Amino acid sequence: MSQVTFKNVSKEFKVNKGVSSWAVKDFNLQINHAEFVSFLGPSGCGKTTTLRMIAGLEENSHGQILFDQDVVSDPLQKKFLLPEKRNVGMVFQSYAVWPHMNVFDNIAYPLKLKKMSSQEIKKDVMAILDLVELAGLENRKSHELSGGQQQRIALARGLVMKPRILLLDEPLSNLDAKLREKMRKDIREIQQRLNLTMVYVTHDQKEAFQMSDKVVVMNQGHIVQVGSPQEILNNPVNEFVADFVKN
Repeated sequence: MSQVTFKNVSKEFKVNKGVSSWAVKDFNLQINHAEFVSFLGPSGCGKTTTLRMIAGLEENSHGQILFDQDVVSDPLQKKFLLPEKRNVGMVFQSYAVWPHMNVFDNIAYPLKLKKMSSQEIKKDVMAILDLVELAGLENRKSHELSGGQQQRIALARGLVMKPRILLLDEPLSNLDAKLREKMRKDIREIQQRLNLTMVYVTHDQKEAFQMSDKVVVMNQGHIVQVGSPQEILNNPVNEFVADFVKN
């Protein structure tokens, strides 16, 4: 199981002495096993900060974050599980591929850090290359590939670890419209094939509604509405949601 639960989670940043800014406030949400959940909202609404708290790259200031029944972060209990112990994969907006490495080595990197045998690494990398449609390109340098292929390398690197959750932070925003459309379908297909919990950050309504089981609409650090794409499109809870989803 790979369920994520937020209980009254807030993230406070100290701006100046005695002055705080709340990036996320009173966040309550359950992400179920094998769900594709998108955080949707305007820039600066707290989407990426929330994603980073799941990964352990940001520590919440208040509340609890749980994976299944296990608390991974709770300031009151002084409990914080380090990112490397959470078994969470992350795909960033920038492809973050290493140009001096070939495709195989880019994808194999996290497995080498885990000290896996070369035989195990080869088996896992070749399987993932096939899944993301990069088979046959393993010896190519990453800088020789297109933007879409580089994003597939990043996706493969996140998947090869067999994460309990895969987090994606606006991964398609640097691609052209036609390629974005294909990658949306491919990512959703991979998620369903692997029965994997995915959390996806986007400001693109079409992207969120096309890919997701559940959409979390955010504004100014708060959850405004949670529901299926159909529920949010057909029954927006307020003017903000109605205006945002029709733009």
